[in-house]
Amino acid sequence: MRAVVMYAPGDVRVDETERPTIVEPTDAVIKLAATCICGSDLWPYRGIDKVDHQAMGHEYVGTVEEVGSAVHNVKVGDFVVGSFFSSDNTCEICRSGYQTYCVHRGPGAVPGAQADFARIPNADGTLVATPGQPTPDLIPSLLAASDVLGTGWFAAVAAEVGPGKTVAVVGDGAVGLLGVLAAKQLGAERIIAMSRHADRQALARKFGATDIVEERGDAGVARIKELTGGLGAHSTIEAVGTQESMMQAIRSTRAGGHVGYVGVSHDVSLPGQELFRSGVHLHGGPAPVRRFLPELIQLIWDRTIDPGAVFDLTLPIDQAAEGYRAMDERRATKVLLTV
Repeated sequence: MRAVVMYAPGDVRVDETERPTIVEPTDAVIKLAATCICGSDLWPYRGIDKVDHQAMGHEYVGTVEEVGSAVHNVKVGDFVVGSFFSSDNTCEICRSGYQTYCVHRGPGAVPGAQADFARIPNADGTLVATPGQPTPDLIPSLLAASDVLGTGWFAAVAAEVGPGKTVAVVGDGAVGLLGVLAAKQLGAERIIAMSRHADRQALARKFGATDIVEERGDAGVARIKELTGGLGAHSTIEAVGTQESMMQAIRSTRAGGHVGYVGVSHDVSLPGQELFRSGVHLHGGPAPVRRFLPELIQLIWDRTIDPGAVFDLTLPIDQAAEGYRAMDERRATKVLLTV
């Protein structure tokens, strides 16, 4: 089968590899209908994270081809959406809604999903079957649910977004944009998207943003304060993962407000005295996407939301290297790979 492998920073290839098989009785093998490139894949692509012949991809939708003897919740032929972390969805941590930290999750994210087939551990807890076979136009949105929509949704929940609140969103990548969509669905009264890119600003407005702030850093904080009577946002979504974005998020939030942070952290250090005096709540980390999948799938199935609009470039998987280049050069917000 074909699989995307990152040999080294900037060196992405499509190799012919062995089709995955059932290893544990709790596994399933799925034939992917589509996969995509994540913003977090750019960290190793740019040499910020180490990489050496790594199978890429952790976002996936597809049809179950084979199940292990202990799999009962999904069956061969089901169309499924899965989280980027596997979970049994039954342990005490999973039942509390934090499936990302499942005690049986394994070492990390589901690997190698930029491929024709993928092996999914803990299939009963990780995969959610759709109500039926989706029409082709729903597949991009269902694919978004496997990570970026679920992550943006968790960021909004962690930031305590709700009716009557003002929300600021730091980061205009796919997660930030879908954080805007989540904030709208959760009833936010005002949604301020921080973006300098006209195409992403337009999509943010489509998803529900009421205001756009182009300034960054201290200037961005000052603009948020100006728009909120000097107080700051009730809820702030941090969807980048840098020192600047985290401090911009904290400083844009009013005392008693909440920051939901989901940007993959890179060298972020929090100043203790400033945090102590801010009165701001912080909550986030790798999103427990599995918690939200049933609700998100239904919203997509009913065509209430269209998160698939975040994909602005579609390429065959054989052209994955071009997809990485396009996202690295900001010519694309998020790339969908057909298989």
